Amino acid sequence: MLQALSTSVIAAEATHNPIAPETPDLVWGAVCFVVLLVFFWRAILPRMKKLLDERGEAIEGNIEKADVAQREAEAVLEQYTAQLADARVEAGTIRDQARTDGQRILAELKEQATTEAARIAANAQSQIEAERQAAVVSLRSEVGSLAIDLASGVIGESLTDDTRSAAIVDRFLHDLEARDLEASDSKAVSS
Repeated sequence: MLQALSTSVIAAEATHNPIAPETPDLVWGAVCFVVLLVFFWRAILPRMKKLLDERGEAIEGNIEKADVAQREAEAVLEQYTAQLADARVEAGTIRDQARTDGQRILAELKEQATTEAARIAANAQSQIEAERQAAVVSLRSEVGSLAIDLASGVIGESLTDDTRSAAIVDRFLHDLEARDLEASDSKAVSS
């Protein structure tokens, strides 16, 4: 019997494949797999799907927000570029206006300076003429008194009569002026 038992064990071992699991192990493994599959299918998978959907919606929302922000940024950039172009045009206009104003002010200042210079020259000319007239008058009286003193010394009598002496001085000066005029006329004719 022992031998029969051992032959049946050997025969059983010969039909048994060591790589393939036993039937009860397969049944229990399949049951556990189905239980875990149902648990994941019912509990974990919906949560994962919900989490992935939320994350996808957030990503899509962020993409939409980024697109909106990019469009706004482009609009602001276009507006800024337009304002910059307007500012450049306005700066050019202001610069041209400043040049025009500067040239106008410079012309006004030149005109004022010319007018002021002419006024100063006229005042100086009138002052020179007044001083010349004063010098001529002063010189006449000095020349007259010197001529009277000289004539008194030559004649030997005193010429203290003011009316007579004034007439003599006036005649003497008139003769001097006449000689000066003759001399200047002869120079003008010879030139």
